[in-house]
Amino acid sequence: MAIVSITRFRLRSVRFVPLFYIHAHRIIAQIRKAEGHLAGAVRREGDLAYWTVTVWRDAIAMQAFAASGAHRSAMPHLQDWCSEAGMVRWVQEGSDLPDWAQAAHRLQHEGRASTLRHPGPRHAGHTYPAPPEGYDMRF
Repeated sequence: MAIVSITRFRLRSVRFVPLFYIHAHRIIAQIRKAEGHLAGAVRREGDLAYWTVTVWRDAIAMQAFAASGAHRSAMPHLQDWCSEAGMVRWVQEGSDLPDWAQAAHRLQHEGRASTLRHPGPRHAGHTYPAPPEGYDMRF
């Protein structure tokens, strides 16, 4: 059984984009080397929103990644940078990436909102559509 993790967040302003991309590149480098990482992808929406999907061998591997390195350094910034942020996890057979429609459905019905200093009106309810199918980057 594998663990699927979905995250979705929207930056509040374009002024956060440069620092976000610096952190994102560091996190992608970290995830490519992470023990237990099976598959992953990111999808960008045109309005400063981003979706990530990762598949992990087990919860221990996922938690070790999240609590270390570039990922750990970046997470506190999301409280200030984002107007929407949420995540959901589930267990599945195999390492295939779920489609975005399934990811959005799970996030809306089973997900939890992250703590933000400047939440937008759609934040708590996860009331946003799935992104178009496809991946901007796989890792």
